Amino acid sequence: MTISKKIEDKVKKLPIGTTFTYQTLSVKSDEYAATAKTLERLIKKGVLKRVSTGVFYKPKQTVFGELKPREEELLKNYLFENDKRIAYITGVSLYNRLGLTTQIPKVIKIASRDKRISASIGSLKGKPVKSYIDVSDKNYYLLEILDALKDFKQIPDMDKRSGLLLLANEIKKWDNKDKKLLLKYALKYPPRVRAILGAIVEVFMDNDEIKPLKKSLNPLSQYEYKITEDILPNAKNWNIV
Repeated sequence: MTISKKIEDKVKKLPIGTTFTYQTLSVKSDEYAATAKTLERLIKKGVLKRVSTGVFYKPKQTVFGELKPREEELLKNYLFENDKRIAYITGVSLYNRLGLTTQIPKVIKIASRDKRISASIGSLKGKPVKSYIDVSDKNYYLLEILDALKDFKQIPDMDKRSGLLLLANEIKKWDNKDKKLLLKYALKYPPRVRAILGAIVEVFMDNDEIKPLKKSLNPLSQYEYKITEDILPNAKNWNIV
């Protein structure tokens, strides 16, 4: 079997809309030239699209035209290092995906603990922000919720009642291990995050489990979210105004 045929067969087996690299195709060092020519030919045929240098995907065609991969997929090479997650998408792009806003940002925020990650893929731009916790595949979705609570007041065009309900329902779906980990991570976030998280989970978690959150807060401090008691009945318990 020729190198070209071997590469074409591998490309056929790849999922549509998933980005891939030469490494994904397990290309040997002496096969790069032939592989590059094969990929270029597939691009000209419209079978593949190039995301950036050395990164490709199989486009999905719909009745509305070509559907591009999700932002998470396009930024995969920036979010992972040696197959380990080191970053996640946050900010308005995340809040849009969570259903908290319909706004679409011009620049995507990429959160990582130890690296400043900037990205530029065509019109897609990413800028670095620092995460509060070391990021992994086992915890990034917890950090996403904490980020949403941190930025709750700034999320554009969001209905606060619907936003709180959506976040509460997301947390309720998790097992107790994840819920406890969420509370543990919250201790690294600003006090206002701990306060609103405590008010949310107080109705479906044990008092002993949320006690560290309550204890971490200054009883004389108030946390301005402009949330009334008809939206969050126990807001006063957590000094939320």
